[in-house]
Amino acid sequence: MTESAILAKYPGASRWQFGDSPALADELLQRVLDGDKTATCGSYVAYQQEKSPMVGDYNVILNGRGEPACVIRTLSLRLTRYCDVTAEMAALEGEGDKSLAFWREGHQAFFTREGTFSPQMWLVFEEFDLVDVL
Repeated sequence: MTESAILAKYPGASRWQFGDSPALADELLQRVLDGDKTATCGSYVAYQQEKSPMVGDYNVILNGRGEPACVIRTLSLRLTRYCDVTAEMAALEGEGDKSLAFWREGHQAFFTREGTFSPQMWLVFEEFDLVDVL
């Protein structure tokens, strides 16, 4: 699908990548395409600073090269603390072995790189549906 066709079909959609590196963007994208990843989260600080999705919004997900790969739709947003993320929430993110321990290890490293990590930090937890593969 061309860029103009994507814009016409999903006007106003945000465009972004998962993770903070091309390799992580591709890995997490593949988990979405495989149906294993139906949620994501970000720090509340980053959520406030960026044009972040609202419930019902479409989001064009980019691969590690910055190319549109799929479209997701935000189904729900939940404010929670890092320390209060449950095993069920971690499993929805579909990463690693889907365990809470794996989730905590990976997300602590990510938020430390972002400069926002604290066990008490606020997160915005987003659940989504895959609606289109581009």
